[in-house]
Amino acid sequence: MTADLLPLTWLYVPGDRPEVVAKALVSGADVVLVDLEDAVAPHRKEYARGATADLLAEPPPVPVHVRVNFLDGPFADADLKTLSPLPGLSGLRLPKVTSGSDVVRVAESATPAEGRSIPLYALLETALGVEQAFAIASSHHALRGIALGETDLRADLGIRGEAGLDWSRARLIVAARAAGLPPPVQSVYPDIRDVEGLASSCAHGRALGFLGRAAIHPRQLPIIERAYLPTPAEVDSAEAVIEAAASDPGAQALPDGRFVDAAVVTGARRTLALAQRLA
Repeated sequence: MTADLLPLTWLYVPGDRPEVVAKALVSGADVVLVDLEDAVAPHRKEYARGATADLLAEPPPVPVHVRVNFLDGPFADADLKTLSPLPGLSGLRLPKVTSGSDVVRVAESATPAEGRSIPLYALLETALGVEQAFAIASSHHALRGIALGETDLRADLGIRGEAGLDWSRARLIVAARAAGLPPPVQSVYPDIRDVEGLASSCAHGRALGFLGRAAIHPRQLPIIERAYLPTPAEVDSAEAVIEAAASDPGAQALPDGRFVDAAVVTGARRTLALAQRLA
């Protein structure tokens, strides 16, 4: 994926499994997410941190983000101190964020390599985090995105079905847009064998306004990408909108009855940007 294309696939891998991380780097994922938190047992935290530092001593072949440990726990400070100066780090994922001050604290304490800034991504995994979505999303210029941690959120809210999460998902999408952030990435789909369920869930997420999805296994990547790429019909429709806007920048109706204004043109441009991945 070239730098000007939008990432759609984000692959989580455990930080204490360097051999798995190496495979993830050539899996085709747009971004590799090295996890130092939930995927690593407490007695393996130090090893995982060291292995990740070795990986990020030089820029890897694809962007690598690291999910550090819980910010108020015993491991996060060492994670941030060790990893933030490394040239191979492309972003930090902050778990269980519940306020804008969590983001500000990391942004002001991290020490990136000279001439760099560290993009931060906040994971909202509790009812309090969701309630503070816009405050978090607008808390600091270093924050580049927000996302839900749906497994923890389910437990916090006592949710049993998918529909119970949709309000929180919509809240996140609105907060990101209001703060000028990119559309959020969908949370992971936990059953790696359920291909049809993943495809259906991605279609629902796309309809809500998500863009791309985190994965926990490489076999999920092509399904996610396919679900989020525009169809040929959508590409044709977007091209017609752009062509019409070029000839008449004002609001207008196309021959097929569709109404075109600035908002429709913005959506068409996003569709065509995604379509570059099909070339």
